Amino acid sequence: MAALAVAVVAVSTSAILIRWSGAPSVVKAFYRVVFTTAFLLPWAVGRYRHEFRAIELRDLGVAGLTGVALALHFASWFESLNHTSVAASVTLVQSQPLFVAVGAWALLDERLTRRMLVGIFVALFGAATMSLGDPLLAAMGFGSSDGLAGTGTYGNALALVGAVCAAAYVLAGRSLRQRVSLVPYVVVVYVACSVVLLVVAVAQGAPLVDYPRHEWLLFLGMAVGPGIFGHTVINWALAHVESGVVSVSLLGEPVGSTVLALLLLPGEVPTPTTIVGGAVVLLGIYLTAEARNRD
Repeated sequence: MAALAVAVVAVSTSAILIRWSGAPSVVKAFYRVVFTTAFLLPWAVGRYRHEFRAIELRDLGVAGLTGVALALHFASWFESLNHTSVAASVTLVQSQPLFVAVGAWALLDERLTRRMLVGIFVALFGAATMSLGDPLLAAMGFGSSDGLAGTGTYGNALALVGAVCAAAYVLAGRSLRQRVSLVPYVVVVYVACSVVLLVVAVAQGAPLVDYPRHEWLLFLGMAVGPGIFGHTVINWALAHVESGVVSVSLLGEPVGSTVLALLLLPGEVPTPTTIVGGAVVLLGIYLTAEARNRD
């Protein structure tokens, strides 16, 4: 539980580090994954060498698709932070359990219970409130929807795309995780993800090396904090703590990120509709995750 608490704090720093960096979004995502892989690779190869050799060609193909989904998740979510508030972006991207539930129903014949449907609709209502509330109020002459502290509809849409891609990452990797242990799985998927992000960065003409020292420190921080102490520790905690506890604990990320943004980023005061809508989204995610775990 202590490790899980550290991990939630670590992943809560991700949005702050992303916003501090002035590099293109795809470059930030690329170096986060590359540096995380670089930290894991020596230990993974030394301890899991035989498991790497035993991975079948079919499983490598699945890992490649999983890496593509993860790359699209990172690219869309990182970019969303350029167009909407930290509170909105992190809350919406955390809605991936909703899309996992729907995807598992559509693709894997898993049952959608009444409780899960209620959670999904509650979360969707909250997302609509976050995305459309401020523009509607502004249209009626109440307040303004300008600025990152308000609601950026485009940024919110990108965050939801990131959530869908994260769900695809979870669903695509589910069968692979049954045959490949965690560390080799993560390394193979991260390598595939890095290749996809590199191709996108080159296609966009984004500079890959011409950055000042503080940018490299931010890239490194994204890998060490949210990458190693965040998601890697969360995956480790799943072997020692019930998955339902982990799912609910991850709802602390939007709260932690919002508090850090208030303290560390100028102009990051969420609007009332963002706060209310975000709370409704978190409630919907909680109801859906609890129903899946109970089922």
